[in-house]
Amino acid sequence: MDHITFLVAVVIVTALAFDFTNGFHDTANAMATSIATGALRPRTAVLISGVLNVVGAFLSTEVAKTISGGIVDDTLVTPGMIFAGLAGAILWNLATWLLGLPSSSSHALFGGLIGAVWVGAGEHGVHFDKVVEKVLLPAVASPLIAGVAALIATYLAYRITARARQKTVTKGFRLGQIASASLVSLAHGTNDAQKTMGVITLTLISAGALGHDAGPPLWVIASAGLAIGLGTYLGGWRIIRTMGKGLTDIQSPQGFAAEAASTTVILTSAHLGFALSTTQVCSGGILGAGLGRRLAEVRWGTAGRMVVAWLVTLPAAALVGGLSASVVTHGGNFGIVVIALLALAVATFIVVMSRRNPVHASNVNETHEVSVRGTAPAGVGTAA
Repeated sequence: MDHITFLVAVVIVTALAFDFTNGFHDTANAMATSIATGALRPRTAVLISGVLNVVGAFLSTEVAKTISGGIVDDTLVTPGMIFAGLAGAILWNLATWLLGLPSSSSHALFGGLIGAVWVGAGEHGVHFDKVVEKVLLPAVASPLIAGVAALIATYLAYRITARARQKTVTKGFRLGQIASASLVSLAHGTNDAQKTMGVITLTLISAGALGHDAGPPLWVIASAGLAIGLGTYLGGWRIIRTMGKGLTDIQSPQGFAAEAASTTVILTSAHLGFALSTTQVCSGGILGAGLGRRLAEVRWGTAGRMVVAWLVTLPAAALVGGLSASVVTHGGNFGIVVIALLALAVATFIVVMSRRNPVHASNVNETHEVSVRGTAPAGVGTAA
C-alpha cells in the first residue's frame, strides 16, 4: 500500500467517476429498444442492466490488458497523465449526454489517454500500431457488421412470421427482447467495465504497485463493475430517448434482432481483446434493424449527427487530455488541482443545463428529440 500515494488515489477515484458516467451514458446500448417497444418498464430495464453490467465485469480481462499494456507504453506513463486523460473523457461524456448524442465513451477514454500521454511522454509513449489494430479498425468494422447482421435478422423475422397473428408475434419477440437485452448488458459489462479496470491497472503499474504486464487485481475488477453498474441503474434517459426513438420506429422483432446482433459482436470482440465502442455497435444494430423492416422510417439526420460525434470524439478528448496534461506536467500538484476544479465547474454547468428540459423514466418515450433549451413542464422530476 506504500505505492498508493495521494495522487494515485485521486486518479483511481477519477477513473471510477469516469466508469460511472460510462454506465449512465451507455445504458441506452442495452435497454433503449426494449424500453421503446414496451418489452420492459424503464426502471425495471435499468435495474436489470445495472446488475448484469456488474456480473459481466467479472467474465474477462482481455480488454483491460489491451489498455493497461497495449495502446500506451506503461513504462513512460505517470499517474498525472492518466488523470489528465480521464478529465477529457469525463467532460466529453457529460457534454454528449446533455445533447442526447450516443457517442463513444470508449473513444473518449482512448482519446483522452492518448492525448495526455503524447503531450506528457512524447509520441513514443503511444503505440499507434496498436491504436489502429485494437481501436480504429474495430470502430469502423463493428457497427457495419452489427448493422448487416441486424438487417438480415430483421428481414428474416418478418418473413418467417408474416402469416402469424400480430399480437402473438409482438408478445413473443418482447419476451425474446428481455433475454437479448440482458445479454447486451452482460456484454457491455464484459467490454466497457474492463476499460476502467485497464486504466486503474495502468495507474498502479506506473506507480510501481504492480509489475509490468500485470492484470487487474480483484478489488479493481469489483470496484469498476460496481461503478458502471450504479451508473447504469441511474439511467441515461436522454440517450435512451435518442437510441430508442430517434433513429427509427422500433418494433419488437427489430429490437430483438438489433440486440442479438450487437451481443454477438461485443462478446466476440471482448474475447479477442478489441476495445470497441458498444455505442457504435448497438447504434449500427438499430440502424440495420430499421433498414430491415419494409417501409420503416430511418431518421438519417439523427444518424448523421451521431456519426459526426463518433468522428470528433477521439480527437476532441485527445485535445482536452493533451491540454490537461500540459497543465499537470508544468504545474505539478497545483496543476492537478486547477484541472480538477475546472472539470468540476464544467460538469456542474452541464448538469444544471440538463435540468432545463429533463428526460426521465416517465417521459423517455414521449418524443424522439432531445432539447437542452426551454422550461421543463410543471411536475417534471429529476433528469438523467
